[in-house]
Amino acid sequence: MALTGQALQLAQNIRQCLDEYVDIYVSEKLVPDEDMQRRWRVHTFAKFSEAVERNFSAYDGLIFVMATGIVVRTIAPLLNDKLTDPAVVVFDEQGKHGISLLSGHMGGANELTRQICQSLGAGAVITTATDVNEKLAPDVLAARLALRPWPKVRIKSINSGLLEGKTIHWRIDRSLPHSVFYKRRLEQEGQTADLCVTSQLFAVLPEEKEQLEVVITGEKQLPELAELPANMLCLTPRRLIAGVGCRKGTPAALVMSALDAACRMIGRDRSFIDELASTIVKKHEPGIVYAGDGMVRPVKFYENDKMQQMIDTHQLDESDFVKKHIGIGNVCEAAAYCSVAARGGRIALRKTNFEKVTVALIWEK
Repeated sequence: MALTGQALQLAQNIRQCLDEYVDIYVSEKLVPDEDMQRRWRVHTFAKFSEAVERNFSAYDGLIFVMATGIVVRTIAPLLNDKLTDPAVVVFDEQGKHGISLLSGHMGGANELTRQICQSLGAGAVITTATDVNEKLAPDVLAARLALRPWPKVRIKSINSGLLEGKTIHWRIDRSLPHSVFYKRRLEQEGQTADLCVTSQLFAVLPEEKEQLEVVITGEKQLPELAELPANMLCLTPRRLIAGVGCRKGTPAALVMSALDAACRMIGRDRSFIDELASTIVKKHEPGIVYAGDGMVRPVKFYENDKMQQMIDTHQLDESDFVKKHIGIGNVCEAAAYCSVAARGGRIALRKTNFEKVTVALIWEK
């Protein structure tokens, strides 16, 4: 979001720095002409505060090119939870500094700030204590591995212990479908991780009380908070939703191949997918139905009016061709957002075209 001409120029540069799809919002005073809006590929707003409120939950990250004070005052009433709020990054108009302002760890604002600053040659301002002291916090790893921390209050105590010089020991429920994947990824990050049977997950020996314990397990295995040892934080896998669209008569083999390719693009395989989603128009499409059966995963089909709500809420890109044929201009992203529903989601892979198939991947928040 930008308020001045110089800020708009920097916003355009930032868009070129990122692989992700980037929308730019500017004051209508800067780009009053519709032809100019199309040429610059920007959205306009009349009132800045209303634009922020409307889009705060629509995107995974918001980048403001303006004074930090304006941003703080504007987003303050909209803040909800550090586990679900979007990443917020602020740049000055000359692009000298980028500030990670909100959701530095779970929202990914710190990594987003570093990425843009490296491309622009700007100074990254990161103030989270673990990052400043070069400690790899468990909530950072949770974000990278698509895990949900519980309970939230333990994030602070575990990170404080890490800053005091305590070590973190990771316990992974060996009954999880991807336990070996998590162990391998953690060890690549320099962490010590053990695969444990259920009876070992929450048992802390006397000599282990001074070290920090992080447990990766399923939601159904979580104990009551009162029963959780004081030095322990739990992480549970987030659901991965695959939104799918395809041409009529597309065989299941092509749908499965597209899902394979999409998952590889985010460093996973299709066994990580928890659910497929599409439009009600495709309810009897054999390729999608048989793909779900073959993967032993549920397939949810959503009415177009509900999907249109997601298109509007999340400002999703629409295809005129698709809209002409099925009534809405975005299938895979909109359907995936319908599946995560009230919990919300973060885009893992935007709508991507494969042979006769489109796929979008969303991690449930």
